[in-house]
Amino acid sequence: MDSRQIEQLLEKYWNCNTSLEEEQQLREYFRGEVPESMREVADLFRYFDVQQKQQVDHSDFDVVVKTKIKQHPPDGKVIKLFYNYGRIAAGLAVVIAATYFVRQEVRKAYPTEIADTYSDPKLALEETKKALLMISKSFNKAQKEAGRIKVFNEAEEKLQGKSLDDTKDPATKI
Repeated sequence: MDSRQIEQLLEKYWNCNTSLEEEQQLREYFRGEVPESMREVADLFRYFDVQQKQQVDHSDFDVVVKTKIKQHPPDGKVIKLFYNYGRIAAGLAVVIAATYFVRQEVRKAYPTEIADTYSDPKLALEETKKALLMISKSFNKAQKEAGRIKVFNEAEEKLQGKSLDDTKDPATKI
């Protein structure tokens, strides 16, 4: 089999499009001598052959696995895991503590009960009237300014050749 055919079969193999016969051809090819450019692929197919030939004795499987686990103690991954979770927990503790203290300060600054500022109801009424009068004057002044803007907009529309009546919806004309 030439290298061009092998490359085509490998391409089909990597795309999972080979038949069983084509995969067998690849296994047989990689059992023999291969060029340096395909050495890694040959190693992979040889590994598959070795793994396929291995047998597992099910009678003492548990014992073998347990002894291998005991031979290789953990390498500190558990400690790293606790360290990472510890950092997260410490961060959450700081956020919770900060939230608690900020809420306490806000409660001190703005108590839930609003204290009366005036002990005399007549004086409170007079102060409220003054505040409402001041708001009313400001509102009237703002309304006059808005009227000037309306006049300015109407003049601008006339300069542009548009009539104010043309822009209104006929259903809203009064």
